[in-house]
Amino acid sequence: MTAGTTERPPVELARVVRGGFVESRHLGHVVVVAPDGTVKESWGDPDALILPRSSLKPFQALAALTAGADLSGRTLAVACGSHTGEPFHTEAVDAILNGSGLTRAALRNVPGLPENTDARDALVRAGRGPERIVMNCSGKHAAMLAACVHQGLDTATYTDPDHPVQRHMYDTLARLSGAPTGTVVVDGCGAPCPALPLSGLARAGAALATAAPGSPERAVAEAMRAHPEYIGGTGHLNTRFAQLISGSLAKGGAEGVFLAALADGTTVAVKAVDGSPRATTAVAVAALRATGQALPPLPELEDVPVEGGGRRVGAVHTVIGKPVGNPEGSR
Repeated sequence: MTAGTTERPPVELARVVRGGFVESRHLGHVVVVAPDGTVKESWGDPDALILPRSSLKPFQALAALTAGADLSGRTLAVACGSHTGEPFHTEAVDAILNGSGLTRAALRNVPGLPENTDARDALVRAGRGPERIVMNCSGKHAAMLAACVHQGLDTATYTDPDHPVQRHMYDTLARLSGAPTGTVVVDGCGAPCPALPLSGLARAGAALATAAPGSPERAVAEAMRAHPEYIGGTGHLNTRFAQLISGSLAKGGAEGVFLAALADGTTVAVKAVDGSPRATTAVAVAALRATGQALPPLPELEDVPVEGGGRRVGAVHTVIGKPVGNPEGSR
């Protein structure tokens, strides 16, 4: 299988209904794996080759940790996350840098503005523009830098695909996913991003969720569980998923990727082929329910409104595991 091709076509995952009219449909692939990594159920192609994008961050953080980076608690969590640039996020990233004798100048991720509205407004009011520290990938980059410092490696070239820190990340991901990393591209932040089968991403998530106490993998899982506000931010869906479903891990990625593992290790991975994240969290919950997971009511995650004229005029309806004859998309 080569990049951009799959053995099975994508299927309809969700439909956008506005005033009773099906306006759009999201197609994609979904796989749910058991705690041991075996496939329980799939829709579309479970082995579709994808770019996991920021869903890789927990595994990149694990690689930095096992390479010697001094990460724990909130600093490990922010390395796993796509933070929204709130002050407590940048404080944690600064702690990683300062602990390694580095400053913000060492970061090689692209500059950005905070995704959090209040943090962005405060930055603009202060007369500042895009900065590397508030960009959502700065925690990951700081962790990579910390690993370089511990290993005595060059910090100026840590984003090069062949840098030892990056090669260690590929090896870590291959070990957890059971799939070799093939094509490597440049992620939006500037770091390398290897392609991976969707099922491999899910297996890697299950490996984190079921890791043995005292292992580095368990440390990553515990940091994500204890500090979900560092994985996204205030009100962020990744953060809310973990807060609403006890013991879970959740990490989305750009271009319609979503990964979530329940406390028992049951894991779901989603890829929307149109690149939209609009329905991916709701689709993940629907997939878990369809495979028999007893989840509580989760309207905050499952109810995706469609608005018009400042009011609700429809909703995004998930269709996997449900009859699809109703044009509204039965829920």
